[in-house]
Amino acid sequence: MIDEEVRQAAARVLDLCRARGLMAATAESCTGGLVAAALTEIAGSSDVVVGGLVTYSNDAKERLLGVPAATLVAHGAVSRETAAAMAQGAAAELGADLAVAVTGIAGPGGGSADKPVGLVHFAAAHGGNVIHRERRFGDLGRARIRRLSVIEALALLEEAARG
Repeated sequence: MIDEEVRQAAARVLDLCRARGLMAATAESCTGGLVAAALTEIAGSSDVVVGGLVTYSNDAKERLLGVPAATLVAHGAVSRETAAAMAQGAAAELGADLAVAVTGIAGPGGGSADKPVGLVHFAAAHGGNVIHRERRFGDLGRARIRRLSVIEALALLEEAARG
C-alpha cells in the first residue's frame, strides 16, 4: 500500500511542515490509519506528526473527535460536514497545527444510490480554515479506493500546509 508514489507524497508533506514549523495530525475512517502510516513510514516524521485517530464508528467520531451527534444524524458519517468536523476535532484533540480527515465508502458493500461505493470525503483544517474535497472513485475495489484516498489526503494536507 505504501508504494513509491505514496512515500513521495508523504515526504513532501513532511518537508513542507518542517519548513513552516507545523505539526500535523490525521483522523481516518475508511483508510483505517493508512494516511498516518504513510507519514510515519518516513524516518524522522516524529518531528511533524503529532498522531492519528482511526474513528471507524460514529460513536468514536463523537467521543474522540467531538463530531456532533446532530451532524452525523443530519448528514451521515460520509459527508462534507462530518469530514470537516473530524479534521477540526483531530487538530484540537491532538494539539496539531493542521489535520486531515478521511471518511468514505471503500466497499465492497455499504453503498447506496446517494452514497455509492467509492464516495470519499476529505477535509483539512489549518487554523480556522477548512478545505474540503469530495471524490467519487467508483467501485474500483477496496484496496484501490483506499490507496487513492491516501494519495488525495496527503495532497490535501500539503495544500493546507501551504496555507
